[in-house]
Amino acid sequence: MNIHALLINRFSEALETMGVENAPIPVSRSARPEFGEYQFNGAMALAKQLRQKPRDIAEKIVEIVKLDDVASKLEVAGPGFINVHLNDEWLANQCELALHDPRIGVAKSPAQTVVVDYSSPNLAKEMHVGHLRTTIIGDAVVKVLEFLGNKVIRQNHMGDWGTQFGMLLAHLSDKLEQEVAETALSDLEDFYREAKVRFDEEEGFADRAREYVVKLQGGDEKCLSLWEKFIDVSIAHSEDVYKKLNVSLTRDDIMGESAYNHDLANVISDLKAKGIAVEDQGAQVVFIPELADKEGNPAVYIVQKSGGGYLYATTDLAAMRYRSGTLNADRTLILTDARQALHFKQTEIVGRKAGFMETTQSYEHCPFGMMLGSDGKPFKTRTGGTVKLVELLDEAVERAGKLIAERDNDLSEEELAEVARKVGIGAVKYADLSKNRTTDYMFNWDTMLSFEGNTAPYLQYAYTRVKSLFRKAGVAIETMPVDINIVEKQEHALSVLLLQFEEVVGLVSRDATPHVLCTYLYELASAFMSFYEACPMLKDGIELKVRDSRLALSALVASTLSQGLNLLGIETLEKM
Repeated sequence: MNIHALLINRFSEALETMGVENAPIPVSRSARPEFGEYQFNGAMALAKQLRQKPRDIAEKIVEIVKLDDVASKLEVAGPGFINVHLNDEWLANQCELALHDPRIGVAKSPAQTVVVDYSSPNLAKEMHVGHLRTTIIGDAVVKVLEFLGNKVIRQNHMGDWGTQFGMLLAHLSDKLEQEVAETALSDLEDFYREAKVRFDEEEGFADRAREYVVKLQGGDEKCLSLWEKFIDVSIAHSEDVYKKLNVSLTRDDIMGESAYNHDLANVISDLKAKGIAVEDQGAQVVFIPELADKEGNPAVYIVQKSGGGYLYATTDLAAMRYRSGTLNADRTLILTDARQALHFKQTEIVGRKAGFMETTQSYEHCPFGMMLGSDGKPFKTRTGGTVKLVELLDEAVERAGKLIAERDNDLSEEELAEVARKVGIGAVKYADLSKNRTTDYMFNWDTMLSFEGNTAPYLQYAYTRVKSLFRKAGVAIETMPVDINIVEKQEHALSVLLLQFEEVVGLVSRDATPHVLCTYLYELASAFMSFYEACPMLKDGIELKVRDSRLALSALVASTLSQGLNLLGIETLEKM
């Protein structure tokens, strides 16, 4: 059920009856409960067109709009706002329908093909905290898009090509004389450092590294075999992280930089043939007047170096053409940090000029801010080094285990380990996902692992609390009678929130903003806690009909929390 969409349709029909067509229908949620649940704010904008006072227009709309089945009251307020107070009986009926529906009342949207480019680690190194945001934000967006019925194509644009691989392959070749690839590459960071030291200091090694680059790019079989071994082990490192993070990326989703190598020369040829790229100081350059500086100098977008080498720009243009042409993407979403915003804006302008995308196809760079330490600087180890992502996740599980062990519980050792894993990983993910992706956020263990406030542990606990209700009542949540009767204001508020789930996931799908879903789930859990305190279910003297009605609302809360957390890639718990 999408209440917002329903109200827009009803108000639109009313305006058409009044002879008003194609007018905006500004329906929004009310800021305060005394003003109802929704407001229509379109009367003021119609005053000039209809030559009437806004309040008179609002009164006329109230007379015409067909909302008797939905609203208990419509009232005109202020200069012409229309407050919509939702009907308890209608709310109860919609909640009953949602509880019987495996999709909890969420309709599928018109299906699109959506390419989502996210995670994209550099296979020369282990994944570090800098890869966390793109990986988990991207995966949450993917899950929401799929839930709404879209065909989603994951694209893990891994850095698996380039001049650095000459250095790494030369080092690997030497190491394989004494050990197998898996052993040699067991710690990618150490391996990279060793290779870099040799490149900088060892006589003749840099020349060998450059020879390997030439051989690799030329398709030398021995060199390609070494490269494949390196890539295979590197991907295995990434897979371990993805498994720990509970994200849906697999090897099948990898579309690394190397996948576009065959098309890079074609991209340059096409840009030159269309007069988009021109030679400047030996390089192939696109000048972009749309992004000129204050002096009127066009932005410079280099697509080929003077020596003939290609750049990220070339690869991204090839990727754009592949995704739009071969994959037929209606939307392409690319999740990288905000520092790359200009690059992708330039790429879109150049790609559209070249005809690499249709005008109907979207190209959406979804930037995100940085993870900061307590000092307000980029998150690092105590010694100033890069934090390996796998080590961060292991620490999260360890910290969660200690906190849960200190709480009253009857968990076995095995159960405690499982709860610690779900709470620890969930806490790290939620702390990130709950922040607007466009902003930086400060990493704080104490805050993210708290069982109070807008955290994953709080939401996981709210879910377990619902489940414990049913265990105490001796009622099976799957087979219980569903007859909801809304009487108390807390029941009303909770039911409204429950029916706003579809609106929320729609916003996440449209804007790639998982924090909107996080805010909603926190509000829902908080509303449930208020409802739980004000509307007892298992106390003596509570009528069976009242109990079952409240249990049914609680069951819908559990289903919604579970579905919402699942879309975020966060696991629920039966008890904790």
